[in-house]
Amino acid sequence: MAIKVNFRTAKLRRCFNKSQEAIRAWGDKVGRNYVKRIKDIEAAAKVEDLYKLPHLGFHPLREDRKGQYAVELGYRARMIVTVAQGGKIEIVTVQEVDQRHYEN
Repeated sequence: MAIKVNFRTAKLRRCFNKSQEAIRAWGDKVGRNYVKRIKDIEAAAKVEDLYKLPHLGFHPLREDRKGQYAVELGYRARMIVTVAQGGKIEIVTVQEVDQRHYEN
């Protein structure tokens, strides 16, 4: 199996392809982590392997976000993704970057 990463919006794809766009959008540390986390996801053989990478903080979401997963970006931010099967390929789609999740 393999993992293919898709992006819900052109902006999310651009931020991955051009790290300066990610840094401009979310700040230096979150922007850099966004690019690193996607590369980690692409390097994994299957979605189950993402649970074994503690720095990702990969976990399923509940309630109104059931069916979605979070990847920790640090600094009170997370990346929301969905997972689908595409035959022999698992497709991870980046839905959004949420910087408000951990605010009081």
